[in-house]
Parts: sequence; structure tokens; C-alpha cells
Amino acid sequence: MANTKLKVPYEDLTTAQRRSLAFRLVLRSLLVATLLFVAYYTLPMNRPERSGLIVLIIGIAVMALVLSWQVRAIMGSPYPRLRAFETLTIGIPLLLIVFASAYFMIQNADPDSFTQPLGKTDALYFTITVFSTVGFGDITAKTEVARILVSIQMMFDLAVFGLVAKLIFGAVEIALKRKPAAPPEDTESTAPETA
Repeated sequence: MANTKLKVPYEDLTTAQRRSLAFRLVLRSLLVATLLFVAYYTLPMNRPERSGLIVLIIGIAVMALVLSWQVRAIMGSPYPRLRAFETLTIGIPLLLIVFASAYFMIQNADPDSFTQPLGKTDALYFTITVFSTVGFGDITAKTEVARILVSIQMMFDLAVFGLVAKLIFGAVEIALKRKPAAPPEDTESTAPETA
């Protein structure tokens, strides 16, 4: 395992080292996602309607900070593709939790915000259906505030699929270009002689 600490290129890692690296990445991602969902279900969120919007604004700011930190980490990582995967597996649950929290808080402030009452699981379910563009129609936004919030989520979802993916994969490309290139082959012995 000492080789991974020396930042050996991924291609030069043994199969066991690759598995260990992937296992740690998946474990860390699952741990962070689990902590996010535990926080979502355990934190009290019975606040007035404006607090839902404040939670959304703060949540978006936190997501922007996390994303910028992750992009820097990708660019400096010896394994940028793995780091990019980790960024997505942490960023998407964070996005879902932020919007689910805002929906839940808005529902608590105005029970007529959606076509049915939203508990925390219902708010998360609704957020996932909007994120995945499935939109079953069983829960819809009724009030102007709720519709604005859903519209904001749709715009963020497009940004996640487009801009954030471009940022993450761009950071991977930059990191891969920074890796030292393989030494050039000896061209003197293969070059034809000219008179």
C-alpha cells in the first residue's frame, strides 16, 4: 500500500492496489452520503416559509464551495478520474438533500404548497423525481413559492448535468495533462540517414 502514497500512476498499480483504492473511494463516498441523509432525517426543520428559502440559498452556497474544493482536489490528484467519481457521488446526494430540505420546510409553513402533505421521505422522493426528470405527477407544486423552488431545482439539475460535468471532466483532463509524459523513444537509431 505504500506505493499509493507515493502517487504511482494508476496504470502501474497492482490489481490489489487498484481494488483497495476503489474500495476506499466507495467507502468514503457512502460514508459521506450516509451522513448527509442521517443529518437530513435527524435535524429539526420546523421553521417558517422564508427559512426554506434561506436553507436553499445557504445550501447552494455550500454546494458551490464543495464543488470548487472538489475541482481543485481533482486537478491535484494522482488519480483524477477516481476523484471525479467521488465528487459526483458526494455532490448529487448533497444537491438532493438541499432541495428536499427546502421543500419540506416550505410544506411545513404552508400545507397547501403541494398537492399532498410532504414528510421528509415524501420531500426527498419528490426531489428525486424532479432530479431524474421522471415527474410521476403524484406530487406537484401548487403555490407560487413552491413552483419557483421547483423551477430553480430544474435549472440546477440542468447545470449539474451540463456545467458541473464539464467542470469535473475538464479538471480530470487538466490533471492528466500535468502528469509527466513517458520518455520519448530513441529516434536517432530509426531515423533514415540523409547525405
